Amino acid sequence: MKNGIHPNYVKATIKCACGNVIETRSTKGSYTVEICSSCHPFFTGKQKFVDSAGMVEKYRRKYSKKSTKKASPAK
Repeated sequence: MKNGIHPNYVKATIKCACGNVIETRSTKGSYTVEICSSCHPFFTGKQKFVDSAGMVEKYRRKYSKKSTKKASPAK
């Protein structure tokens, strides 16, 4: 193996918003995440609503159906 071309792996702590802490090694170091395998709906089977910076509300405003009255057909 060549010297000096491989990244340095350091001990890292990944902290989730739910309180779960994972000890691992990484080139990035320690960081925090919003969802981990302990609280993700796919793994837990529970519905969890996560809204990052109002993106859900923005989607609802953009694609909400507007109530429009159809003109009654002429008889």
